[in-house]
Amino acid sequence: MRSEFVQSLARGLDVIQAFGPDRPELTISEVAKHTGLTRAVARRFLLTLTELGHVETDGRRFRLRPKVLDLGYAYLSSQPWWQVAQPRLEAAAATLRESCSVAMLDGTDIVYVARVPATRIMTINLNIGTRLPAHATSLGRVILAALEESALCDYFAMADRTVFTKRTITSEAELRVACAQVAEQGYSLVDQELENGLRSLAVPLRNRVGKVIAAINVGTHAARTTKAEMLQQFLPVLRNTADAICRDMNR
Repeated sequence: MRSEFVQSLARGLDVIQAFGPDRPELTISEVAKHTGLTRAVARRFLLTLTELGHVETDGRRFRLRPKVLDLGYAYLSSQPWWQVAQPRLEAAAATLRESCSVAMLDGTDIVYVARVPATRIMTINLNIGTRLPAHATSLGRVILAALEESALCDYFAMADRTVFTKRTITSEAELRVACAQVAEQGYSLVDQELENGLRSLAVPLRNRVGKVIAAINVGTHAARTTKAEMLQQFLPVLRNTADAICRDMNR
């Protein structure tokens, strides 16, 4: 497989990924530093991306252009559930008056692929494309709970299980117990493990053959909603939303 690897394509993607929230504009030297490329190679990639319309420059500094979103949209639009998920997610957020999201597992992180914000309950600004560690999120726990044993072992071998609060579960043994419980009960309730004050509840999103392909969740502030209230009031709405998305997908 390595003989088929196209290094130039990989380098071009590295250049695009050098930009981010903390680095909206970069010089050639800065791109070279963040990608490990030589300055000459970084310059060629930046000029190529500029010619293709993915990057723009004032002659010294470079920044991404909206066209780069086409790369991510191509993925989302290729997912059979994505176009039907958003209106269902909006309805759930309106009913619960809280933020609702859909995420998928990518490596050891979850990636937000749909989101309807209601109130700002986190210091992290969550948008489509935001990555968070799977172990400390309800979305991640739901997806991890559905993995086959070999895939779960691979996850534990790779994951950097960061401690975010005093409640964060990081040990493999404890996470395995938590995932087993999630698999049995069909939902994950994570209480202030990612951020103090944040509680989140998630359920699986399944395809037509019952395989978990993503997870849908709702987040709330711990001072506003108890865990019991989340299970009584939020869980039925989330489950109905996930079922509706699955039905819409299979029409």
